[in-house]
Amino acid sequence: MDLAEDVTELLHAASAGDDDAMDRLMPIVYDRLRAIAHGRMQGERRDHTMSTTALVHEAYLKLVDLDRIQYRDRAHFFAIAAQAMRYILVDYAERRNAQKRGGDRSRVPIEYAPLMTDHQALDILALDHALDRLGELSDRQHRVVECRFFAGLSIAETATALDVSPATVKRDWNLARAWLNRELADGTVESAGDPPAR
Repeated sequence: MDLAEDVTELLHAASAGDDDAMDRLMPIVYDRLRAIAHGRMQGERRDHTMSTTALVHEAYLKLVDLDRIQYRDRAHFFAIAAQAMRYILVDYAERRNAQKRGGDRSRVPIEYAPLMTDHQALDILALDHALDRLGELSDRQHRVVECRFFAGLSIAETATALDVSPATVKRDWNLARAWLNRELADGTVESAGDPPAR
């Protein structure tokens, strides 16, 4: 049995009520969760006090607390984990009264976000607001961004997690990135904009 099958089997056991399954899952998925968290922390401010390890542990605690979520497979689990990390970082930023959009940080197109330096931190609150707006216009594009940007899932993994074709994921990812870049660049996150093409 390969790693993906092990993860899927443990997720199904957890969904079926096996309380120890999530504890057995953690050592298997820890490195991937840490890589996702590290990617997300790369875009945070230099003086951010939350560590990568703390983000992984907080996300894992949220995942364990979810009552009997029906994880379909490994990709679905990592998509949910990425969503949890997004909410943790947004909550953290709000609690710390993060700088208003723009501040002393430069804007970086979303496709380059995983490669950002500390000087180019993407404002997590502005991205969160833009993603909420995108979700109102296209729930599927919103979920594609969460899978690709926050979970670091490949096109194929995202397609599996969302139960759509890889071609649909590619199209949605390109449209969503363009729309988000426009929203983040012109600061109109709160205002009306043209919905992305479906």
